[in-house]
Amino acid sequence: MPRFRQESLSPAERDAVDTQPRPVVALALDYPPGHRIAPHSHTRTQFVHADSGLMRVTTRTGAWVVPPGHALWMPAEIEHEILAIEAILMRTLYLDTGAVPWLPSDCWVVAVPPLLRQLISKAVTLPALYHIEGADGRLMAVLLDELRGLEATPLHLPFPRDPRLRDIVDTLTEFPRDDRALDVWARTAGASGRTLARLFLAETGMTFGEWRRRRRLLAAVEWLASGRPVTQVALDLGYASPSAFIAMFKRHMGDTPGQFGC
Repeated sequence: MPRFRQESLSPAERDAVDTQPRPVVALALDYPPGHRIAPHSHTRTQFVHADSGLMRVTTRTGAWVVPPGHALWMPAEIEHEILAIEAILMRTLYLDTGAVPWLPSDCWVVAVPPLLRQLISKAVTLPALYHIEGADGRLMAVLLDELRGLEATPLHLPFPRDPRLRDIVDTLTEFPRDDRALDVWARTAGASGRTLARLFLAETGMTFGEWRRRRRLLAAVEWLASGRPVTQVALDLGYASPSAFIAMFKRHMGDTPGQFGC
């Protein structure tokens, strides 16, 4: 059984990670369900991966659900917080920005292939000051090569800035089944449905309908990974039938909902 850590990295530990004279620092930290890592940032790029468990990572501009078998690219200097929806065995890589010059400036969730997962598991056992020219350094070089070319998955929910839209997305974040049209929201938002639709697209890059479907997809991933049955998830999200939900899920995730269950 893992020994769960009840606190996050201290400022001194975080500084030690950020200033380590190696291109990659690998760290293993395990957290219990419900644990929240308070908002913080690093001078290094992070590859936030959990060997098992489910987490949600939030910044000022959006939220990302990271299910088992996935990881989140977190660029340097972006303030973020992490919530362990389930117990997580976190295996994080802290990368010198010069070692990953090809990395985009945005956060994104990627699937972690089996080989990369094994490399990360080995990397967290190495000493912080591993020998760069030896076997440990060669392993880290292979790990960096395997990080290239990972494709983003649709597990990002962008947040709008406009306060009229934030009231809507806050409600949908808590109640993803809510199916009210924008014209209905407009009655209390202080703007027309057309104005809200234009703002949604401008501030999130998604239509209101696309955003709501994405919110339901992320809710489905969280609920499935927490052990809720597929049929129950489909009904809780307002789908007419489990088959309609399964078709939607497979279209966006490339796998059936059963692959994300416990």
